[in-house]
Amino acid sequence: MEKHRGPLCKNPHELYYTKMQSREKLKKEEMDEKNQCKKRLRVCVATCNRADYSKLAPIMFGMKSHPDDFDLDVVVLGSHLIDDYGNTFRMIEQDDFDISSKLHTIVRGEDEAAMVESVGLALVKLPDVLQRLRPDILIVHGDRFDALALATSAALMNIRILHLEGGEVSGTIDDSIRHAISKLAHFHACCTRRAEQHLISMCEDHSRILLAGCPSYDKLLSPHYREDYMDIIKSWLGDNVQDHDYVVALQHPVTTDIQHSIKIYGLMLDALVSFNKKTLILFPNIDAGSKEMVRVMRKKGIEQHPNFRAVKHIPFEQFIQMVCHAGCMIGNSSCGVREAGAFGTPVINLGTRQTGRETGENVLHVRDADSHNKIYHALQLQFGKRYPCSKIYGDGNAVPRILKFLRSIDLKEPLQKTFCFPPVKDCISQDIDHILETQTALAIDLGGTNLRVAIVCSRGIIVKKYTQTNPKTFEARMQLILKMCVNATQDAVSLNCRILGVGVSTGGRVNPQDGVVLDSTKLIQEWTSVDLRTPISDALHLPVWVDNDGNCAALAERKFGHGKGVENFVTVITGTGIGGGIIQHNELVHGSTFCGAELGHIMVSLDGPECSCGSRGCIEAYASGMALQREAKRLIDDEKLKVEGLDMKLSEPITAAHLISAARLGNAKAEAALNKASTALGVGIINILHTINPSLVILSGVLASFYQDPVKRFISSRALLPAQNTTVVASDLEEPALLGAASMVLDYATRRIY
Repeated sequence: MEKHRGPLCKNPHELYYTKMQSREKLKKEEMDEKNQCKKRLRVCVATCNRADYSKLAPIMFGMKSHPDDFDLDVVVLGSHLIDDYGNTFRMIEQDDFDISSKLHTIVRGEDEAAMVESVGLALVKLPDVLQRLRPDILIVHGDRFDALALATSAALMNIRILHLEGGEVSGTIDDSIRHAISKLAHFHACCTRRAEQHLISMCEDHSRILLAGCPSYDKLLSPHYREDYMDIIKSWLGDNVQDHDYVVALQHPVTTDIQHSIKIYGLMLDALVSFNKKTLILFPNIDAGSKEMVRVMRKKGIEQHPNFRAVKHIPFEQFIQMVCHAGCMIGNSSCGVREAGAFGTPVINLGTRQTGRETGENVLHVRDADSHNKIYHALQLQFGKRYPCSKIYGDGNAVPRILKFLRSIDLKEPLQKTFCFPPVKDCISQDIDHILETQTALAIDLGGTNLRVAIVCSRGIIVKKYTQTNPKTFEARMQLILKMCVNATQDAVSLNCRILGVGVSTGGRVNPQDGVVLDSTKLIQEWTSVDLRTPISDALHLPVWVDNDGNCAALAERKFGHGKGVENFVTVITGTGIGGGIIQHNELVHGSTFCGAELGHIMVSLDGPECSCGSRGCIEAYASGMALQREAKRLIDDEKLKVEGLDMKLSEPITAAHLISAARLGNAKAEAALNKASTALGVGIINILHTINPSLVILSGVLASFYQDPVKRFISSRALLPAQNTTVVASDLEEPALLGAASMVLDYATRRIY
């Protein structure tokens, strides 16, 4: 009864269920790639500010280089068109992109009301532009309020949306805006594995999520090789500045806590003045609170200070050179926690704006400060260091992935977006067939002698059972399994049973996640590296769970037997062999290599009898049915098992029952043999108690009732004091293997929350 298990991080049955749920979506994704749309895809890229253009520009260049595949339109709005913020639309024109439309959407005021009014103004102006351009898909980036207006307009006008950098987490209103855009978007290109998992948790269709990486990283991973970087640095900070001997500062307001933002900004400026290093400081973005931050900067005379260069805008390629070669970057810009990591530039992240972002080791957080001393100390710690380059947000290949993803979009698919909510129990109040139908599982038990199939209802009652001799060859065995299963599913219809899935209990070492028997006991031949799940699932079109028979016995007790409601217990099977299963914190223990809970092979003697596993002194070599049968045969051969009242026919096969009967009739040799077996089992169970400390031991199998009292006595006399009162019971279940196989189906196929 050997078994096996991979990583302990998740229940393998849970992993299989998750994989099964996504199988159809993955097939659909493969079909989408095969049926790529051949006509040019009309793509509208909308950019709102200098930051999002740095992420969108690489994609725009990529589409521009494939004119046979893409027809690109560019819409510019937001702070791109404001003089105070550098009229950054000009850099789009300098990149030789034709701007299809410029929309003045910003209502000045830099407060909360102005942000709301700006969204409203964008919603008023965007419909005309989108109606004129009629794009197949709109690409929107990030979490800005302008982007929310874009996504809302496109969704209401039945235009497909690709959202970049969704699923990420930060500490401001940007979180809410970002997730709102994700819910409106039809497709997603995210940067990190965690962001991908967040989108899936938000019920987004996994087949429409691309883990691409950040497009800006396609440029970031090569710019530090530019030979003219010192010319760029000197053009902004003067001829006396040295490589890695200046600071880049960029701080934005946090719209949910403007006053705290202003305080931190002032303290940062004080710390930078005291630190006395050349500093390139960029103006904050247009969010509410930025006007007050600019007032603080001017009040402190930063624009006139000889160590500072305050700028409204710097071209992105030059900006990343400045960040790459800086001694330190400080502020709360996402550039610090994202792009700066690609160069190993030290970063001091101030405040809460980036709370929740994934960061590399180059980032030092200063969440709050009452004086500039804490920020000054952080500058002393970080300035001039170099860290290993981080690729958390990309590997430099985002654009090719995104272009391939865009080509795979099938415009003939229904436009209506669907969400992948966790399955919930269907309402059956209006369906008489469902009301009358019994939910059941198809259970299979592969033993050394017999092959059994049963229809088991959710209450643990066997509705119908089928038994055949287990064939000796693999081909004959698989044919018989499928034949018996098909017959059972046909009978289920007439029995008004709805089969939810198939559970398989088998001897041997099993990988439950993949549904594969890795290797088997000697009792089942040709049963190594056998994929049970695939042929059964393909034949019946039902989900299939597979596990070792010892584990199934424990699952049966957890759902239908003495283990119901018990958090920690052990089931020990005392039959032909010795096996079992361990339930720890309500979960089945499989072990790191799928051979956890091999209770029969716990060694209780270094020089004991040889075991079927090849070792010596295992519990199974002393206390299993085969061991007792072997001892009975030895005593009979030595004519030491004779006792008055014991009727033994010459034609009758010798079994463990003869040894037990002889002991009960007073045969001293039989009593000694059984006492030795009970002692071995007791020692093994005490080892289990001292290792995992369960509150309950359940003895299962044909020898359970015989071993119950001796094991209890042995525990009470030989176990450690805290374990001496451990409850030991004999199982009441007649078919633990079948019921355990059924419980896998009933536990997972009827769940409401995953």
